[in-house]
Amino acid sequence: MTRALVVRGGWDGHKPVESTDLFLPFLEERGYDVRVEETTAVYADADAMAQTDLILQSVTMSTIEPEELKGLIAAVRAGTGLAGWHGGIADSFRNSSDYLQLVGGQFATHPSKEPGELVGDASDNYLPYTVEITELGRTHPITAGIDDFALETEQYWVLHDDLNDVLATTTHPVRPWHPWHRPITSPAVWTRQWGEGRIFVATPGHSPDVLQDENVRTIIERGLVWATRTA
Repeated sequence: MTRALVVRGGWDGHKPVESTDLFLPFLEERGYDVRVEETTAVYADADAMAQTDLILQSVTMSTIEPEELKGLIAAVRAGTGLAGWHGGIADSFRNSSDYLQLVGGQFATHPSKEPGELVGDASDNYLPYTVEITELGRTHPITAGIDDFALETEQYWVLHDDLNDVLATTTHPVRPWHPWHRPITSPAVWTRQWGEGRIFVATPGHSPDVLQDENVRTIIERGLVWATRTA
């Protein structure tokens, strides 16, 4: 039996319950035995983690206890897959550099609209942008057959390292109201091997409507399967 552990919580602005609920039927239809936890405490349960094939994490910001992080890292190194999207995986546990090294990318900012267009809510950061599939992405099982596509939502600027296998990118243009002076390309979808474990990250996914975009949902569903060590 293939076992999936869904861990959700943290900042509620990313709708961790509603967002992960979108993918529970997919996992169950694929034959996963799904366990849902509302805190990261399960990461410190060595027996539970040893029986887990896939972790779907949606925990934005928040903190993680040392024993929990130790358990998560040990599980991934031993072969458990780790997957997620947006802030639920790329903006988790800012207190931990070890977590940052594990996932390979950390949210830095999401650029905003022109100052005169700001209204003081989340839409201030909703910009039209393109997710561009890389050469590697065009043949990878997660993104093969998907063309470049457009979104209008938060565009993540991600700090990252070269261990990532980048399947898609997005480029932040130069705008007069931002302080950078040349376009910046960030990974939008990547995978990472850590020990025996596979890691999958997609930066689109700010809200359930973004997750229901056909391209985003397809990439995430494929990413969940790919990250599972038995797949």
